[in-house]
Amino acid sequence: MELEFWGVRGTTPVSGRNFVKYGGHTPCGALRSSGGGLLVIDAGTGIKGLGERLMADSGKAALAVNILFTHFHLDHITGLPFFAPLYSPRAVITFHSPFAPKEIEKCLSGIQMGRYFPVAFKETASQKKFRRADEAGFKVGQFDISFCPLNHPQGSVAYRVEEGGWSVVFATDTEPPEHGLDERLAGFIRGATFFIYDATFTPEEYRVRQGWGHSTWLAGVNLARAAGVKNLVLSHFNPDHDDRQIAGIVRLAQKEFRRTFAAREGWTVRSEDE
Repeated sequence: MELEFWGVRGTTPVSGRNFVKYGGHTPCGALRSSGGGLLVIDAGTGIKGLGERLMADSGKAALAVNILFTHFHLDHITGLPFFAPLYSPRAVITFHSPFAPKEIEKCLSGIQMGRYFPVAFKETASQKKFRRADEAGFKVGQFDISFCPLNHPQGSVAYRVEEGGWSVVFATDTEPPEHGLDERLAGFIRGATFFIYDATFTPEEYRVRQGWGHSTWLAGVNLARAAGVKNLVLSHFNPDHDDRQIAGIVRLAQKEFRRTFAAREGWTVRSEDE
């Protein structure tokens, strides 16, 4: 299995010389199975570059894409209208969410209607399918997938994707309980190879931002340690945190949990590397 990050910024995209190392695009990750199957997590602005890559690599062949949505806040869907396969008649795109199929379609159509966008979602050339994710677990190609509800305004979920003994958990957009660990999430991530976690705030910032639905590197460290994960990957970075600040956050986290990393655009991790 291969994991690649295409967008790791939360809330809104940013740009400039102080945001180069980790990148400014909002959330999008891609997983490839050992058999070549593709699974995309969220459709923030990072999905634009992924779409261009997919179109170039596929040539004139049919293209199958599965996209899992953690939730439908703008930073996680705003790149979809710029996803090149959406406009290709040779692409079949399956959209997955814990929502019912009609609700998924309604959420995604909303950003491409009226005066918001010149092309309606339903008018794009790709074939579209909508699937409700099964809380008991489900398969997409060679991937085994499960999800866990998170503490976030209007709701969000963490996904755990497994193949061949490798497991990746995406758990951004969540807030820790007032006291102690999120025990449900700790159980869900137990033993994961990569635990990708919300590091929007520093612990100091979080004191005045409780209730905003986001977390800290320290909460991530505590979860990773309690659940015995192999690697903690901080992500969903605050648009106000530049490269220098993120590097400092990672150094602090590494003092508490040595195998802590910062997600960054273009970083690819392969199962054989671990």
